[in-house]
Amino acid sequence: MTYDFLIIGAGIAGLSAAAELVALGSVLVLEREAHPAHHASGRSAALYEPRYGLPPVVELSLASEAAFRALPGILSERGLMILAKADQRATFDRDLAGFQLEEIGVEAACGIVPILNPATVAFAATASHAWDIDTDLLIQGHIRRLKAGGGELRTSSPVSALRRAGGLWHVTTAMGEIAARILINAAGAWVGQVAGMAGLRDPGFTPLRRSMARIAAPGARDISRWPMLFGCGESWYAKPDAGALIVSPAEEDPLAPQDAWADDMVLAEGLARYEEMVTEPVTRPLANWAGLRTFSPDRVPVIGPDPAEPAFFWLAGQGGYGFQTSPAAARLVAALLGGTAPDVGADLAARLSPTRFA
Repeated sequence: MTYDFLIIGAGIAGLSAAAELVALGSVLVLEREAHPAHHASGRSAALYEPRYGLPPVVELSLASEAAFRALPGILSERGLMILAKADQRATFDRDLAGFQLEEIGVEAACGIVPILNPATVAFAATASHAWDIDTDLLIQGHIRRLKAGGGELRTSSPVSALRRAGGLWHVTTAMGEIAARILINAAGAWVGQVAGMAGLRDPGFTPLRRSMARIAAPGARDISRWPMLFGCGESWYAKPDAGALIVSPAEEDPLAPQDAWADDMVLAEGLARYEEMVTEPVTRPLANWAGLRTFSPDRVPVIGPDPAEPAFFWLAGQGGYGFQTSPAAARLVAALLGGTAPDVGADLAARLSPTRFA
């Protein structure tokens, strides 16, 4: 069978696009791992904070809110709080403006999160415009839409070769060769390798490791209603998760595409930055993991046909914004491939296009 659209990568980007594209033609999603959303999508902090990121990212995120609201159970209240030490006022002010936060007193902040240390926390600010995303519910919903529209998802299907012949892409997998009219590169950290197999230029995508540790709820408290906490300048963050607390050093260390693991030293440094701002010591972590957040050279996602080969479509470089931008990004993919006007506007579509790196 020849497919209209073949998507490489079953993370949030690939699956959300697939769910939109089934209305336009036959769709096949190939995933190298045994399960979808195995890498970055399965290791996300899962927060919808639409003012997080550079302007094009913020625009995509804001354009995604209505779609999230239309899906029961996807979003739940979380909120966020930014914390700073006395010598971090300038960075704190930038966060205050960028995230559109309201500054509050340290005593008020301690009333919300009782473990904050007033001896080290000098400034605090909060916002209610941040929500948890039920990422599994969202992923499974996209898979159901894909299959209901006649699309297919094949896992354990790494791509070993690509060639263009007779107006089609010929894709070599362990199960044989597959032909497709349009190839969509949604391979996360591997997008550069996929482009190389297609004989196209990688504009310079860089996978950056981010580690996380799960620790017990401080003092065995009920932390379910605490906001997500950020050290100003995103120097660390902590978020309630299933009765525990996940803490990240928020590092961005370049790493080759791989199944990433947390670096113990980096994790320890991040936990120390968190611990400095609270009164409860960190005991032995319950678990730790890492994911690769892949960025383009300008840290803005890349969505659109390759300027050298229009049948090769980029859906890449989501960085840490893949989930919160996914509804609008998927609609943009469908508009560009379906030949209709994008609802996010032509200007934003142009700023996301790979032609900016040509």
